Amino acid sequence: MSPRRNRSRRDESGQLDSARLRQGAESVQQWRDGDWQVRLISGGASVKTYRCPGCDQEIRPGVAHVVVWPAQGWGDLTDRRHWHSGCWRARDRRAPIVQRGRSAPRHG
Repeated sequence: MSPRRNRSRRDESGQLDSARLRQGAESVQQWRDGDWQVRLISGGASVKTYRCPGCDQEIRPGVAHVVVWPAQGWGDLTDRRHWHSGCWRARDRRAPIVQRGRSAPRHG
């Protein structure tokens, strides 16, 4: 019989550096329009106001959200977009947001 471990295995897996904790965990997600690199941003790490392309509403500081950019390597930092998490998950089920001026007709 082997002796019992007093430490959890989580302690042995290595420490996450502080930059990775601030930036969030990354993953690659596959959608109909290609592969996207997705980074989860916690509410504590969110310090600026962004505009969500899914709903055209503001993402205020302190609100958890996702940052998305193309995973194939095409694009640069200007291709990153900040989305509400729910808007990102529902983007295949929504029509695109059409930007209109104040004097444009609402229907048509």
